[in-house]
Amino acid sequence: MKSTDKKSNTNVIIISIGALAIALVGAGVFYRLQNNGISDPEALGSIPEVVEVIVEKPSVPEADIPVIEDAEAVVEADSPKPKPLVLPELNDSDVFVRDRVKFISSNTHFLRWITTDDVLRRAASYLDGLSRGVILSKIFPLTAPDDRFTTHRDAQSIWMNAGNYERYDATVNTLLSFDMEVLAQMFHLLRPLLEAAFAEMGYQPRQMEGIILRSIDRVLATPIIVEPIELTRESVLYQYADPDLEGLLPLQKQILRTGPENTQKLQQQALALKTALLNP
Repeated sequence: MKSTDKKSNTNVIIISIGALAIALVGAGVFYRLQNNGISDPEALGSIPEVVEVIVEKPSVPEADIPVIEDAEAVVEADSPKPKPLVLPELNDSDVFVRDRVKFISSNTHFLRWITTDDVLRRAASYLDGLSRGVILSKIFPLTAPDDRFTTHRDAQSIWMNAGNYERYDATVNTLLSFDMEVLAQMFHLLRPLLEAAFAEMGYQPRQMEGIILRSIDRVLATPIIVEPIELTRESVLYQYADPDLEGLLPLQKQILRTGPENTQKLQQQALALKTALLNP
């Protein structure tokens, strides 16, 4: 930054939407699933249109994300001394977030994602689900994939078409537009509001931090499958023929559907965010 004006603007940007950004990247790419019936069974891997089923015994991880001691100080252009940051109340934080989201990304998909109420509460709930491997698409209805899910067959097998991967490019590219170091700074500055949102769900700060890191780790643990993926279809829904793939968590199955290149890109972003969070 070359001026206090720019520095002030940067700090204002940083405190705006950390929770939402972390939720989006920790999710990797989690779209509204559209089950259009037998002709287009979008819910691959036995995932219904809205996935809100706890797939493993609930547990609350704990972790420590380092605290930045001066994260609540902001230098104003007309003031030579640092001034304590005054965050809005959680109930009043939506306008604060939306007014500043344009500084994070002007992507139209991203702007639509945050057109909702209780943004930070939704982010906390979304992260809680992701940490359990669950996609709460009612919480944040992200960009639906383009076109229809397609397969091809040979004499004995059903295969997922590689062309399906491009359907998710819009959302993946939106997520790739974020600077992970800046997003980590957002989290550190917005931490009090995040803690308040998680506290409403009964979580302590260390549990909040564990949930955030485990959400990211779910993405990092998703396998990258380069070879064609075989499917089975015993009912309306397709499933992965490989039992190891079918046994993955719902959000990992969803990431697989974006293809190996997109999965690798998302994992690089997730790792960059995790590194920035733990090494401020």
